[in-house]
Amino acid sequence: MPLTQSTFTRTDTAIPLIVVPEDTCADWLASLDAPAQAWAETTGFAGKIGQALVIPDMDGAVQLAAVGYGSATDRARGRFHVAAAVPKVPAGTYDLRGDLSASALEAEALGWLLASYRFDRYCAQNPARALLIAPEGVDSTRIEAIAAGEALTRDLINTPASDMGPPDLEAAARQLAEDFGADMTVTVGDDLLTDNFPMIHAVGRAADRAPRLIDMAWGTAGPKLTLVGKGVCFDTGGLNLKPGASMGLMKKDMGGAAAVLGLARMIMALELPLQLRVLIPAVENSVAGNAFRPQDILTSRKGLTVEINNTDAEGRLVLADALALADEGKPDLIVSMATLTGAARVAVGPDLAPYYVDDLSLVTALEQAAEAVSDPVWRMPFHAPYEALIEPGIADLDNAPKGGFAGSITAALFLRRFVTETPRYMHFDIYGWQPSEAPARPKGGVGQGTRALLAALPAALKL
Repeated sequence: MPLTQSTFTRTDTAIPLIVVPEDTCADWLASLDAPAQAWAETTGFAGKIGQALVIPDMDGAVQLAAVGYGSATDRARGRFHVAAAVPKVPAGTYDLRGDLSASALEAEALGWLLASYRFDRYCAQNPARALLIAPEGVDSTRIEAIAAGEALTRDLINTPASDMGPPDLEAAARQLAEDFGADMTVTVGDDLLTDNFPMIHAVGRAADRAPRLIDMAWGTAGPKLTLVGKGVCFDTGGLNLKPGASMGLMKKDMGGAAAVLGLARMIMALELPLQLRVLIPAVENSVAGNAFRPQDILTSRKGLTVEINNTDAEGRLVLADALALADEGKPDLIVSMATLTGAARVAVGPDLAPYYVDDLSLVTALEQAAEAVSDPVWRMPFHAPYEALIEPGIADLDNAPKGGFAGSITAALFLRRFVTETPRYMHFDIYGWQPSEAPARPKGGVGQGTRALLAALPAALKL
C-alpha cells in the first residue's frame, strides 16, 4: 500500500531546528559560538530558501540545525519554504523554532508532513529521515487531519487505472465511509438507467468495468454541504480518441473525485458540525461498439438535452447528472471539483486552482482562507454573454462548443445549468497533478483547493 506519513512524532527529546530569514541571518550567526560560526561560514549558509545548516557537537552528533527562510520577495514566490530544506537535513527528530506568525508556523509544519509523503505501492521508496514534533502553539490534530486527507488524494490519483477503476474508486470511498461511520449507497451499471442517471451510463457503458454513482452521507445536524467530484478513472477520449501524448496522464482524470474524498476525510476527522454528502460519478470513457457517439443527443437527469459534439468532453456529462441529484437535495452549498478542461491550464497554469462562484460572500471567505493556508486559488467568471455558445439549437446544450474560446468558462456555464434549486454553487476546474517536484509537493497527484475550502467553511456556512 502507499506509504504516507501524516502525523507528528511524539517524543520528549528533539533537535532544535531554527528557521532563519536571510535578512537576519548575519545576526543569528553572530550569536553562535566561534566554532559554530566557523562551520557555518565553511558551509556557506546564508539563510536562503532551501539551505540547511547542521552544527555537530564534540562527539559528531547533531546539536543544532537551521534552515533558510529567504527574503520576503523569495517567500512571495512560493510556499512551504521550510520543506524545501527537509531533504538536506540528516535523520533525526526536530523541534521547529523561529520568529514565525501562527499561520506561517502552521503552514510550515503542514509542509513538513506533506514533504514526508511517499508512494510505494509499486516500488520501494526511502522513508522520511527527518521527523518533526508538533510545534508549540499549533493545532496538531487539525494539521494531521489535513495531511492525511491530502495523502488520500495523492494516493488515489497516483494509482494507475489498472488498479483504480470505478470499482476500486468505490472501494476507496467505502473504506473511508467505514472509517468514519458514514452511510454509502452505490448505483451500478444498468441500474443507472432505472434510477435516471442516463448520462453517467452513456459515458461509462463502453468500459468493461461498469459505471456507477457513489453517494456518501455523514453528519445529522448543521448546514448541508454537498461535494461532487468527477471520477473519470481513465479517459481515452472515447470515439474522439485522444492522441497518445494527451492520454498519458489520464489516470488523473478522477482527480476531482480524489480531491472531494480527501476533503471529506478532513471534514469528518475534524468532526465539523455539518451534514456532508459526497457524490462521485465513477466511469471510464472507453472505446467499444456501444460507445456514445458524436452527434448523439442525450437526455439528462434534469431533462435537458445535450448534443454531443466531442466525446472527449465527457466529464461535464457525468457531473451534470450528479449535480442534478445534488440540486434536488437543496443543500446550503454545492461544490464541484473536476479535472475538467485544458483551457483552465492555459489560463492559469498547473499551480493555481481556478474556481467559479457568483456569491461574493463565498469569494471573500475562500480568498482569505486560501491566502492563510497557502493553497492558491483564482476566481474565474460565470460570464453570462457566453451562454449562447453552449446552445446548439438542435438540443438544449452543446457539450463541446466550436471555436475553442473560453473553454473553461463554457464548461462551468454548462454545469451551472444543472443547479437551479440551490442558490450557492461553486465549481473548481483543477489540474490535480504536480508536473515537477516542489517543496512539500513531489511530482505526481496533488490536492488543489481543498485546504482553502476547509478553512473557508466556517465563514461560508456559519459553523
